Amino acid sequence: MPLKYWLVICILGIGWGMSFMFNAILLRELGPLSVSMGRVGFGALGCWIYVIGARLNVRLSVNRAIALLGFGALSYAAPFAFYALGQQHIGAGVAGIVNATTPAFAVIVSHFWPGGERATFLKSLGVVCGFAGIVVLSLPVLHSGADSQFWAILLILLAPVCYAFSVNFARAFRDMQPVVLVALALTGATLAITPLALWQEGLPHVTRVETWASLLMIGFVLTSAAFIVFYWLLPKVGPTNISTVTLIAPVSALVLGTWVLHEALRPEHLLGMAAILVGLLLIDGRIVRRMRQSAEVKDQPKG
Repeated sequence: MPLKYWLVICILGIGWGMSFMFNAILLRELGPLSVSMGRVGFGALGCWIYVIGARLNVRLSVNRAIALLGFGALSYAAPFAFYALGQQHIGAGVAGIVNATTPAFAVIVSHFWPGGERATFLKSLGVVCGFAGIVVLSLPVLHSGADSQFWAILLILLAPVCYAFSVNFARAFRDMQPVVLVALALTGATLAITPLALWQEGLPHVTRVETWASLLMIGFVLTSAAFIVFYWLLPKVGPTNISTVTLIAPVSALVLGTWVLHEALRPEHLLGMAAILVGLLLIDGRIVRRMRQSAEVKDQPKG
């Protein structure tokens, strides 16, 4: 794969890791549901600017519109709200590490999904490593007796669960152009979260410059622009290569949380992240396959 594509993957991973830092900044002035509403709202606006500018075809039946409303709520509104709700009690770095369990949940859901991909022994081992990482992350919280932090970790775990189901639901929309799908799904997410956010938290009142900057960054750049780039890159590099984004994002979230937000960095954070990253590598399987191929080549008789 060309170096320029690897560079784009690294930028995407770093960017999505940054989203947890921006969540922490937004939560200083906004409620968690308002954070989700702002992200999907600006994200939808950015995607529609692209769709209209590129003159992409948008045709939608009533049944599909209803389906996309649910898909958008599951794929965007709910996960973004879970992140913000959990980050009221834990740091951006820990939230980013927990989010890295998405492929592990995807393996479990896909295994039981009708027509889904069955889990291999290697992928199952990766799932075990991923959950071991979550246990390690939770140990300091359990020892300190901070129930709110423990429940925050469990709450954020619901976001990867949503992603695992949405990946399988997305198969029903394979006939749609990806950018159009994201624009419609983000619009559905906005329609789903807005009434709840206004009911629970009222009309958002933003007074700080950093709040507006974070909203614009997380909405336009890390949601609409990032997903447009993601779907542009996907056919060029394939799903396996692009999945390495999940290896970069938690590192980015942990580094930025420690460096920018001055969050505490514990040995358990590094150990938990290491276990999850090992799990992701096992689920991906490429390194193990290459090791096996290398061993087979060495064992072949020469002559």
